[in-house]
Amino acid sequence: MRSLGFEFEETMTGTYTRAGHPDQQGEIRLRARARAGSVLKHVRDGMVTLEGTLDMEGFADDVPVAGTIEIRPVGKKIIRYDFSFLGNDGNPYRFVGQKDIRYSDLVRTMTTCHGAIATAGGEEVARVTLRFDVKADFLPFLVSWKPAMV
Repeated sequence: MRSLGFEFEETMTGTYTRAGHPDQQGEIRLRARARAGSVLKHVRDGMVTLEGTLDMEGFADDVPVAGTIEIRPVGKKIIRYDFSFLGNDGNPYRFVGQKDIRYSDLVRTMTTCHGAIATAGGEEVARVTLRFDVKADFLPFLVSWKPAMV
């Protein structure tokens, strides 16, 4: 039996700083498609799958990413991103970051994601700040929402 889900696209851009090297910084861009196979399951667990590309200047040039987003702006007051990718050096890395939602500062906290990139062994290699550009990306984000049958 097929179930009704949904999907949407999101773009966030920002900067990263190499761990232990504050002078080594670069730009970063995440373009992702999020998908929930079932609206009912999503309501229960808040999870969606994430696929897309990451362009991290000098570190991971337009590489595929795969992972999850936990979307719980009401109960837990978070939107948590967790995805993996291969760097330009061929090694696996993982990004974990989240938007910490505060209703008193809703726009800023819904559009700013702080996170870190680590090696497969858990060693942090960079701190990241990603932002959703409301002026440039809100309309494309809105029109990207659509039902998905699984």
